[in-house]
Amino acid sequence: MKTILVIAWLGASAIALSSCEKQAESEAKPKNVETAVAKVTPLVENNAITGEISARVESDLSFRVSGRIVERLADVGSLVKRGQVLARMDAEEQKADLEVATANLQSALAQQTQAQLAFDRQQNLFRTQVTTRAALDQAQEALLTAQGSVKSAQAQLDTAQDALSYTELRADADGVITARNAEVGQVAQAAQLVFTLAHDGPRDAVFNVFESLYLGRNLESQVAVSLLSSPSRKIEAPVREISPTIDPSTGTIRVKVGLEGAPDMQLGAPVVGLFRSVARDAIELPWSAMTSKSGKPAVWIIDPASSSVSLHQIDVSGYETGRFAVRAGVSPGEIVVVDGAKFLRPGQVVTYDKGAVK
Repeated sequence: MKTILVIAWLGASAIALSSCEKQAESEAKPKNVETAVAKVTPLVENNAITGEISARVESDLSFRVSGRIVERLADVGSLVKRGQVLARMDAEEQKADLEVATANLQSALAQQTQAQLAFDRQQNLFRTQVTTRAALDQAQEALLTAQGSVKSAQAQLDTAQDALSYTELRADADGVITARNAEVGQVAQAAQLVFTLAHDGPRDAVFNVFESLYLGRNLESQVAVSLLSSPSRKIEAPVREISPTIDPSTGTIRVKVGLEGAPDMQLGAPVVGLFRSVARDAIELPWSAMTSKSGKPAVWIIDPASSSVSLHQIDVSGYETGRFAVRAGVSPGEIVVVDGAKFLRPGQVVTYDKGAVK
């Protein structure tokens, strides 16, 4: 039994010694890595954001009187012309008011005619000294009162005609109906939104962007806008308006990009806007070069004289797809390990393609 234990112990010791020798050999052999030379290049940060095409001018259309809608002549997507009737209300009450106003005007006109005849008669009699001055003044006063009644009745008639015209909702410009908020039979209140009309004319690409896009960045005033269905066709357009407030429901800022001469970009079409920062000098490295030092971003730097590596903490100024920009911690001309840095340790000697970094 003791003999078996001794043999097992000797076997385990031999295996341990063999593994230690292999580990020592692997550690003594320099590790091969891929490198890149740090170079200062103009860096442009791109941010692609989706949005939609909207009309530069939109109108919220509503009735100016209350009543029941009896006819709707337009729907979402309808092309309408200025002055076209879009909906009608039950106008029986307004028609009755118009008839009353018309009758009142006719009565006032008749009274004015009678007062005018009476005044003319009193004036002629006064010239022949047949009537008194008091009678003439009384006739003149009656005429002025009748004339005032005519003006008042005419104003009431105009108001009744306007009220009757308000029972028809008309388009205030050529355009497209983009929203509808009423149905036939519904009782609509005055100023209640019924239609939204997008006017024909210039279009905007509207984007809801996060505030961080503008924090600490100097963005170009031009944005590359392309249809989501046709990304190859791009239009360079200027930023026309930036909302000064943040939408409390989405936490975003509305940015409008003015589109001129883009008739094929229809209302509501989804688009992509490429917001670009002004070019600035920076050192760019691939993501594979990044490691960590005390929880901070770092990279391995090779000393070309000894081919040994050292870990340098860096300050990252921005992240992009597949790469990042270094603000500090790496100097131009230094050799950075970009692949094979997982098991490196400070002072370790490595091999690399020295011809590629010249």
